[in-house]
Amino acid sequence: MEPQKKLINSVDGCVDEALCGLARTSGGLSLLKGHRVMVRSDLDNLRGKVGLVSGGGSGHEPAHAGYIGAGMLSAAVAGGVFASPPPTSILAAILSLHHAGAAGVLLIVKNYTGDRLNFGLAAEQARNQGVAVDMVIVAEDCAFDQPSKAGRRGLCGTVLIHKLAGALAEEGCSLDQIVSTVTEALKGIGTLGVSLSPCSVPGCLPSFDLPPGDMELGLGIHGEPGIRRSKVTSADDVVETMMDHMTNPQSQSHLPLTSGSSVVLCVNNLGALSCLEMAVVAKAAVLSLESRGVVVARVMSGSFMTSLEMAGMSLTVMRANPEILRLFDAKTSAPAWPNLSSACVSGRSYITEPPVMRARPQDDVHSEGPLSPVLRKVLDQICSTLLSKQEELNSLDRASGDGDCGNTHAQAARAIQGWLQDHKVPGCPGQLLSVVAGLVQEKMGGSSGALYSLFLTAAAGHLTEGRGSAAAWAAAVHAGTQAMRRYGGADPGDRTMLDALCPAADELMKLTTAPPAGRMAVLQAAAQRAASGAEATRDLTARAGRASYIAAERVTLPDPGATAVAAVFRAVAEVLGEKK
Repeated sequence: MEPQKKLINSVDGCVDEALCGLARTSGGLSLLKGHRVMVRSDLDNLRGKVGLVSGGGSGHEPAHAGYIGAGMLSAAVAGGVFASPPPTSILAAILSLHHAGAAGVLLIVKNYTGDRLNFGLAAEQARNQGVAVDMVIVAEDCAFDQPSKAGRRGLCGTVLIHKLAGALAEEGCSLDQIVSTVTEALKGIGTLGVSLSPCSVPGCLPSFDLPPGDMELGLGIHGEPGIRRSKVTSADDVVETMMDHMTNPQSQSHLPLTSGSSVVLCVNNLGALSCLEMAVVAKAAVLSLESRGVVVARVMSGSFMTSLEMAGMSLTVMRANPEILRLFDAKTSAPAWPNLSSACVSGRSYITEPPVMRARPQDDVHSEGPLSPVLRKVLDQICSTLLSKQEELNSLDRASGDGDCGNTHAQAARAIQGWLQDHKVPGCPGQLLSVVAGLVQEKMGGSSGALYSLFLTAAAGHLTEGRGSAAAWAAAVHAGTQAMRRYGGADPGDRTMLDALCPAADELMKLTTAPPAGRMAVLQAAAQRAASGAEATRDLTARAGRASYIAAERVTLPDPGATAVAAVFRAVAEVLGEKK
């Protein structure tokens, strides 16, 4: 017994349940009781207009029931998975439209023997009951150089015919007019598919065997294999191969495309390509056509005519003139038709210039001021402290993270040292913090780089005046800490750098009221609180940061981020302490 690999309730019931699901999720669709037939829920609006019926095997969703709506199909008849629908259901669909007052019914049928026979039989029966019925066979597959008597298969081009015929019917055109327009359009449609995997009908083994790394070119939509098997190459190469084959004049089933032709391109997901791959293929297909001098007027990319979960795609190209584009652009309420742009794809300027960004703060030329020497001295001390602690921080980080905390802090320190060698230190502390924020953001990397940068950027805004007063420094550290908490999502007690930073920031708020003589004591107390906070992280359970993913009993050393913050405060206090 093959293990269940499909999310269904039963093999026998999956088609009916899928149709029911579609009807329940689309207000414009209704199921014909006793049949696998979906009809427009507003059949009254068909009075005097031609009704359109399509259908075929299930497994090609959203085809065909997804294309029912004003401006597209009036009804769709579903068979079992990859099986032609029975004539009784097709007849029921035709008669539903006839009884609703349709001025004739057009059957749009893919070129498969079973579909031709069953739709043909229903058409004959309907004619005998006085219904004006006609049938258009879609056979636009470009795979075979010399198609057999069965002719070319009907593939995703069918969806384009639904659209053109639907727009004509909505405008009130006669059955004969619609047939002659779409018959002409069919001469200008070609499709070719490629797949990297087979698919499997519910309850069955895969339709064919395709070794990993191989692809099948020119396959149908029922899992039938194609014309050629080769190794998977780049998307650009695969698309180029497909376009070459589709337009090769030596092939009886090629699509003639000349330079200057205008086309509609449809990039169709056969079921299991990711949206990312589809977008890469769409780009390749547009460029491939343009390189041949072809004007790509419209592109649709997505899942339109699938083959269950086959990992592949097909390209459909339709030659277009202004009338075809008008019909293609006409509005439809069909749920599976995409919301397409009606702008011509080729020749459109599709790149927008970004705004001119401000120069990086570290590149600006700054003027020195009275504070410049002491600011330089403090920065020097912070850098040498972090470099001396590189191995200690790495080893603390190995216990709970990826062991590079010392390296990232050392990278930042070296970047700052390098900048100090070649630049004047601005007298405005806010400018200096912006410079350091820029250096750290660019050179430190990781989440710690982003956190320090946030801290420095938020703090810099509070130190804009030429001299940083003690109260302004306190407010700046407080603002930086708040920014870290807001964007980083951690709080004190979560075993992060905040466990050293927050107590120190709280202590520094005393600078707003401290007399000048007491400021140094506040700074030293802040450095002491940072050190105690870092030490206390030994006993905390990590609730944020990378250490939060590690079992708590294995994390018994202080947090490296908190240890680094404590070291920075200590360095600042040492330099400013000497000055007094």
